[in-house]
Amino acid sequence: MKIHYINILLFALPLNILVTLCHVYNQRNHKSITLHTPNENLIKTHRSLCECELYAPQNYDNNPEMRSVMQDFDRQTSERLREYDERMNKNRQKCKDQCEKDIQKIILKDKIEKELNEKLSTLETNINTKDLPICECEKSLTEKVEKGCLGCGVLGSGIAPNVGLFGEVVLGAWKAAALVTAKKLAAKAGAAKGAAEGAAKGVEVVIQELYTEFGVSTEVLKKLGLAIHGKNYTNVSMITKAICTKYEEWSCTTSGATHGPNKTFCYSVWKKTLAQGTYSQTGASTEGVIKEYVERMVLQAKGVAGANTEAATEEAIATFTAQNTGAVNSTYASCHTAIITSIIAILVIVLVMVIIYLILRYRRKKKMKKKLQYIKLLKE
Repeated sequence: MKIHYINILLFALPLNILVTLCHVYNQRNHKSITLHTPNENLIKTHRSLCECELYAPQNYDNNPEMRSVMQDFDRQTSERLREYDERMNKNRQKCKDQCEKDIQKIILKDKIEKELNEKLSTLETNINTKDLPICECEKSLTEKVEKGCLGCGVLGSGIAPNVGLFGEVVLGAWKAAALVTAKKLAAKAGAAKGAAEGAAKGVEVVIQELYTEFGVSTEVLKKLGLAIHGKNYTNVSMITKAICTKYEEWSCTTSGATHGPNKTFCYSVWKKTLAQGTYSQTGASTEGVIKEYVERMVLQAKGVAGANTEAATEEAIATFTAQNTGAVNSTYASCHTAIITSIIAILVIVLVMVIIYLILRYRRKKKMKKKLQYIKLLKE
């Protein structure tokens, strides 16, 4: 029975070796690719393990596929080794530079410690924070900024109330003066507007009376050459002269003129002169009669114009005063808002400056404490 066990074990060992070699062979031949053309015939070769030697030199030297694989492997290996050498050289250079920097820092630190020891040996043992020297750059960054912030805070805290006080006083004085000026301007504008409206009303009255008394319509006014407006509606001589001239030119003195195109005008004038006795024994002149009626019309127009002027002036003054006062009040409100905004902005700036001053002061004290502790440690 023992003999059978031994034979089984001895048979299993070569069988295992055979299977392993077959597996290795299959792995090598599985990745090899053979290019074929359409005209080539597929030739299959079958080799057994007993027909070849796996590790013989001719299998590597004579096989072109194995040779190309070996060349690729050598090339990739050389490239990786070269890259590795480059990385190692860079790392060595970095380490060398870092070591030199560290050495320089250590040397500088030793020099500073020696100089501090030499200088502190001659100093007094009782040292205050005020006696410590400060670098010029630190002084420019800390003390100058600190003093500037403190000065801005003090100046701003003094300016803000003054701006509010004097701004209110100046703004109140300006408002009073602006209201007075607004009323004066409103009075002037109201008077001008009232005079214009009164003159327009007077012109209407004169034109209406001319039509009523002499039958002078708009067309007849154009024929008379009268352009009545706000500046000449009170000119009695001009109106009288124009009526008398056209009365004579149109031959209104004869009875036949009453049948022409201007019969209404001629008949009205002839009737008024006849009532005064122009063609009777009294000898009253036509021009005098016309002038008398024109004076009445102008007097009536002046009365109407004066009444309308007063009413229109009062209304215009009230309107312009309200407008100007509203403009002054709106400007005053906007200026008041601007002053309040500027005061708030100044106070915010002052607050920021004070905060910066306190932060810098705290940092400077903290740094001075560290220096004092360092000096004490060096002395110990």
